[in-house]
Amino acid sequence: MEQAPKSAFVIFGVTGDLTARKLMPALYQLHVEGVLHPETSIVGYARSQNDDTALRESMKKALKTYVKGFNVKAWESLAKRITYIQGTYDDVKGFKELAKHLEDLKQENRIFYTSTPPATYTGIVKGLAEAGLARSEGGFSRVVIEKPFGIDLETAKDLNIQVLEHFAEDQVYRIDHYLAKETAQNLSALRFANTLFEPIWNNKYIDHVQVTMTEPMGVEGRGSFYEEAGVIRDVFQNHLLQLLALVAMEPPSRYDAKSVRDEKVKVFSAMECLDLNHAVMGQYVAGNGMKGYRDEEGVNPRSRQATYAAATFKINNWRWADVPFYMRSGKRLGDKASEIVLRFKKPPHIPFDVPNSMISDRLVFRLVPNEGISFRFNAKEPGQHFKMDRVSMNFYYDKEFDRPAPDAYETLILDVMQGDATLFMRADEVEAQWRIVDPLLEQWEKSKKDPAFYSAGTPGPSQADEMLERAGRYWHKPGNGK
Repeated sequence: MEQAPKSAFVIFGVTGDLTARKLMPALYQLHVEGVLHPETSIVGYARSQNDDTALRESMKKALKTYVKGFNVKAWESLAKRITYIQGTYDDVKGFKELAKHLEDLKQENRIFYTSTPPATYTGIVKGLAEAGLARSEGGFSRVVIEKPFGIDLETAKDLNIQVLEHFAEDQVYRIDHYLAKETAQNLSALRFANTLFEPIWNNKYIDHVQVTMTEPMGVEGRGSFYEEAGVIRDVFQNHLLQLLALVAMEPPSRYDAKSVRDEKVKVFSAMECLDLNHAVMGQYVAGNGMKGYRDEEGVNPRSRQATYAAATFKINNWRWADVPFYMRSGKRLGDKASEIVLRFKKPPHIPFDVPNSMISDRLVFRLVPNEGISFRFNAKEPGQHFKMDRVSMNFYYDKEFDRPAPDAYETLILDVMQGDATLFMRADEVEAQWRIVDPLLEQWEKSKKDPAFYSAGTPGPSQADEMLERAGRYWHKPGNGK
């Protein structure tokens, strides 16, 4: 693996949870693997009282918690390159101090990571520009922006305008960690590096596609945040639409940032906007020993916010005409799972004397858990009788390869350092995604309807099952062969 160039990796909001759980473990692993340049600096920036020693100690504690096989010697060689700057996100004084610090460190390549609340993003990019840190003379200057990127189409456009006023598009990395999961990347490899699948990747052979993300946890103390976000803003607009685009996009001429993102934008442009008539908005209530959403701290006791959603998408192009894309996600749904399922059509004629209810073939991409790919199809059982049964061909990352799959943030941070934006979102891409979900959010707000309630720890509201049953289909159960 090629070593990243020497740079300064500046984390705004370094004292937050994301840094402890994801960013610092990713930087540490890159250091252990030898791909982090030995002169790379890690600079923490936050509003709280802190210093170099205190930050190093807190990061060491975080690594002991979140990294398996923590190595003290490896940490000590990294820790001495970690420094801290105290400052606010709306006062140029702190940014000028940061600029001087980077100059003292002799770091001309700079990466700025916004591990902060969304309300601070515009202040950060403006402060960087006013301190002269947005310029790329003599080196590169890149800014990584976490989701959510806006709360609707209008705010996303406004944020893009403000960010692009100070940074060029090729300097901006809008991050969605789901795109860096190995199975998500392998979806493209399976399609575009093999002759077997691409010829049948169309409406002639595929009956429908399902994209699922289920979570067993509730809002985990983030009730106030979830009251503003809900499942559509939190998951649909970014993670799930991105996964759908990877399934539906046309083969790019090259697997680079421009070509891949061009094809994803074409998918979003061909998609119909979400409609409440083709969606189910749900909310969990108390059940199985767990409290309901309205009982969570920070939640309005009469809240209509959706903690679950299922929707039908249509893509109006030659490849996908008449193929429904079903998407669902929710909290308090039992097991944690993320997967993409391609259900193929049944053969036009079956010459065997078998029940007409014979299940059609299925290709399953599992992102969580047991990351890998399964192909489920029909085969004859052993014996003198002719009886069919379902069999699977399975591929698991942890069994097939000697090394474990890297964490998504490890991949993304290295890509930013190396200037590869393939797994990041472009301005028009983000706006296209909001265009798809905004009508649903507006219709739901105006409807004043109660959500479809479901008990915590169950698969979700029955209305979501009925949505597929009306079309003669059913949801694939994650981890189940049916």
